[in-house]
Amino acid sequence: MRRVIAVLLENEAGALSRVVGLFAQRAYNIETLTVAPTEDATLSRVTITTTGDPEQIEQITKHLNRLIEVVKVLDLSEGPHIERELMLVKLRASARDPEARAELKRTADIFRAQIVDVSPNTYTVQVVGPGSKLDAFLQAVNPSAILEVARTGVSGVGRGDKVFGI
Repeated sequence: MRRVIAVLLENEAGALSRVVGLFAQRAYNIETLTVAPTEDATLSRVTITTTGDPEQIEQITKHLNRLIEVVKVLDLSEGPHIERELMLVKLRASARDPEARAELKRTADIFRAQIVDVSPNTYTVQVVGPGSKLDAFLQAVNPSAILEVARTGVSGVGRGDKVFGI
């Protein structure tokens, strides 16, 4: 079962490596990892996507809570939440093939993606949304046109008035 876990962590050297090390020591896989400072410069927010049965997830959260640098842990998957991911895709779009360029632009428009860079031979497209939308965009584009893909990993927040903070 896929889970999205948010961790509020002291923003200090080595704190993130201890969190990642905890996963490695227990042979838990991290599918995505997103880290950034919060509105409080002394704290960072880590969003981890992982898989496991309920017992494994419970063990992960218990072990995370034992780390000194961890301020708070929340399994966002336990309630309604919003997830987003950002993807940049560099696509082959030769100026010598205007039909293919137009098709890539139409596909980007359908997915409400933005073309953020244009060169004579490439388009760089930015797609934002849930992971399933990003996967669908990649499936909709001709695989031979894909030159490079960079994804951020999941960022998430609880829906409504639910706030994750101290």
